[in-house]
Amino acid sequence: MALTVTLNGETRSIGTGLTVKSLLVSLGLDPAKIAVERNLEIVPRSTYDSVAVAEGDRFEIVHFIGGGNATVVPPVEDKPFVVAGREYKSRLIVGTGKYKTYAENAAALEASGAEIVTVAVRRVNLTDPNQPRLIDFIDPKKYTYLPNTAGCFTSDDALRTLRLAREAGGWTLVKLEVLGDQKTLYPNMPETLKSAEVLIREGFQVMVYCSDDPIQAKRLEEIGCCAIMPLGAPIGSGLGVQNPVGIRLIVEQAKVPVIVDAGVGTASDAAIAMELGCDGVLMNTAIAEAKDPVKMAQAMKHAVIAGRLSYLAGRMPKKRYADPSSPLAGLI
Repeated sequence: MALTVTLNGETRSIGTGLTVKSLLVSLGLDPAKIAVERNLEIVPRSTYDSVAVAEGDRFEIVHFIGGGNATVVPPVEDKPFVVAGREYKSRLIVGTGKYKTYAENAAALEASGAEIVTVAVRRVNLTDPNQPRLIDFIDPKKYTYLPNTAGCFTSDDALRTLRLAREAGGWTLVKLEVLGDQKTLYPNMPETLKSAEVLIREGFQVMVYCSDDPIQAKRLEEIGCCAIMPLGAPIGSGLGVQNPVGIRLIVEQAKVPVIVDAGVGTASDAAIAMELGCDGVLMNTAIAEAKDPVKMAQAMKHAVIAGRLSYLAGRMPKKRYADPSSPLAGLI
């Protein structure tokens, strides 16, 4: 003879003479890890062995589970940060302008964990040749110096500057930027392309500041630039990434490192750039003009790491409406 009971909304036939405990065991459940409701009343765990199962009983048997249903997304491959054949641990690049002193610059650089530092090429002060020099505070044997063409508005000026930089220190890894106008400091892309082609023919390894245009970025990669550096926002503006769609497209198509250059204002901006899949972030003003540059440098270090981890983890999709964390399946 059998009894008819309802288990979690499903009608079943079971044997007679069962207690709640023996019913659970027959279902392959551990009585210590579940909770039971019988006919809309909770069955205390201490009574499982004494409560008999009767004809027509309705049971709800529940346990704890993790909330939600997982969506399987292929993991993003974590590739090392390699520029011109050299691997770097830090994905943060910092500049050397606008600091109160070289000592403050050096302290912020140390706090940032950066291994690459941009340096401008300027005339020696012949009136006072004994003035402090950057090289006395930031050791080029410890850090990779990245000579740049900041302030150059023509291809000829950029080429002259980087040829002098190579002569001064033997550096061939350089950052090219040819600016369009003083107000926006946007890149002059025709002059940038022309300069890059010449520098690459002369043996330079060119990291190039460019617009956030995927077509221009692809062209720069095709002619041989070793890193593409789209602006996040105008230089020194602190506005953060203004065109995430364009930068994401550049990242998706690039086979060389993509480094957001210019416009970062605070740590969250750096994290956003990294969450887009960028390989690194370059900044200067965001650290140098902070009230406490050393603390901001530390914040940027952690923001770049966090943003990279977030990108690798893969964020949840954005949705227009609420989506409960706990599943509705199995709801009492």
